[in-house]
Amino acid sequence: LSSLSGLTHESHKKDVEQVYLRCSEGSIEWMYPTGALIVNLRPNTSPASYKHLTVCIKPFKDSAGANIYLEKTGELKLLVRDGDRSPSKVYCFGYDQGGLFIEATPQQDISRKITGFQYELMNKGIASDLHTVSAPCRPCSDTEVLLAVCTSDFVIRGSIQDVTNQAEEQESIIHVGVNKLYRQKSKVFQLTGESGNWRGQIKTLLECGVKPGDGDFLFTGRMHFGEARLGCAPRFKDFQRMYKEAKDKGLNPCEIGPD
Repeated sequence: LSSLSGLTHESHKKDVEQVYLRCSEGSIEWMYPTGALIVNLRPNTSPASYKHLTVCIKPFKDSAGANIYLEKTGELKLLVRDGDRSPSKVYCFGYDQGGLFIEATPQQDISRKITGFQYELMNKGIASDLHTVSAPCRPCSDTEVLLAVCTSDFVIRGSIQDVTNQAEEQESIIHVGVNKLYRQKSKVFQLTGESGNWRGQIKTLLECGVKPGDGDFLFTGRMHFGEARLGCAPRFKDFQRMYKEAKDKGLNPCEIGPD
């Protein structure tokens, strides 16, 4: 978390301050914004790999007091307008498309304003999975499922206990009961005290129309801004079939127990 305050620059409202961030994910909080900030993301990776990176930002729900631009060689492209209240909206761009320029908007009372957002740097392929797939609700092919098993942040066998739809955010929350945990990057799926069962939540797009139903699925996906996002999710019996067929031919990209 990088936290800054504009009050220290009150007498220099046209000041432009440079901020350098080395982490691949984190957040910026600019209290009482005045002037402008240039946010330079400098991850601890080889500069040669920068062209393969995508930057995503997710403004805080109550972020206000500044416009956020994408800046390259002096040209500004508006990303987030001050006061835009699009809930949970994520803005992504290629690392080589420029940096972030955050400019405070004129305020009568800056003490009530805080501009902030979370950010993540990720491989362009992962970002594509999350945001720019042309048909995000289509079923995955056998090859895509087998690859997802090897590369996803979480892989579980489980059932859909309930689905909560959030119309305002255009998202659905899938409440999952876990029968087998193959892998998880973060502790999204945990033992619940009262029942001793593993449970967790996965988010997906509302337009995909997920509903509670019988049977087990193989849930795969990515962690994104601290939330589990759904990737491929075939019925478990279908996964067993495709895994066995690939293994018999020696074509499965990685080993995982299908049972």
